[in-house]
Amino acid sequence: MAEIIVCRDVDDLSRRAAAEFVRSALESVASTDRFAVALSGGNTPRALYSLLAASELQDRIPWPKIHVFWGDERCVPPSHRDSNYRLAYETLISRVPIPAENVYRMKGEEDPQIAAFDYEQSLRKFFGLTDRGLPRFDLIFLGLGEDGHTASLFPGSEVLREKKRMACAAYVKRFKSNRLTLTLPVLNNAANIFFLVAGEGKASALRDVLQGKDNPHRLPAQRIRPKKGRVVWFVDEAAASLLVNLSSGGVDHGLKENQN
Repeated sequence: MAEIIVCRDVDDLSRRAAAEFVRSALESVASTDRFAVALSGGNTPRALYSLLAASELQDRIPWPKIHVFWGDERCVPPSHRDSNYRLAYETLISRVPIPAENVYRMKGEEDPQIAAFDYEQSLRKFFGLTDRGLPRFDLIFLGLGEDGHTASLFPGSEVLREKKRMACAAYVKRFKSNRLTLTLPVLNNAANIFFLVAGEGKASALRDVLQGKDNPHRLPAQRIRPKKGRVVWFVDEAAASLLVNLSSGGVDHGLKENQN
């Protein structure tokens, strides 16, 4: 069962997600001597990344043991304003002592099919995989689009049917552009998945994904159901405004806790 943590606003959401990041990182490093995380793009993670880079939290994180990947990427150069890598680099990576060799970006400037293939090879090498294995990320950050998409898994996309590949190129009709994305088998093999959802513009999609009818082809975020993993939804009050029965189990009323 997914956990829902309702937060006061984006800043509160970011603080709580950052605390969970630190806890997960320390736990993984203690048990496996490394922490593999896949980052997301969009506006919501910006404050989170800045918090992780701030001295209060930065000093608690064993950065040489942290390995950073991406859940998806726009097919643009890394210096482009729309690049998910650029967002993470400017707000986090350039501000912390993480070794350059621990950063595995998706190369959005290359041919999409080649870039997806190369990223899969990087995953296989890092995780020491055979032909049939899947990477086991310690943590994957995901967002939620107003249309119900997550990563670059959009409604109706052929990539939603992918069962063998770890990373794919996906043409998004809505934006008339290509994206790179991890596939559902990889996402659903993660140990932890943290959704970050903020703003009233996401309220309808959040309600439909969490409390609406099961329609995973129209709402790809409903497909995130790890068999042996934890899913936590960090949502702000505005995004959660259409959810009902939040007093039931699995809900952490961070909103109420932080108002006391």
